[in-house]
Amino acid sequence: MASIMIRNLDEDLKTRLRIRAAEHHRSMEEEVCTILRNAVGNDQARLQDLAKFTRECFDPLAAWSLKFPLAA
Repeated sequence: MASIMIRNLDEDLKTRLRIRAAEHHRSMEEEVCTILRNAVGNDQARLQDLAKFTRECFDPLAAWSLKFPLAA
């Protein structure tokens, strides 16, 4: 598992993070991981949503039959 270091974290934010972690019975590290996981979400689900959106937009156009003139 990868590690990251967060620099210049102000004390107020650090305190609020510590309180939030305690409320969820987690370490600060676990709390940060959970926050990041929720913020980033599941990329696979996002890609599926994009594919679904694209199909919904372009499927109605598939019924059109475009006729192009033959090149001379």
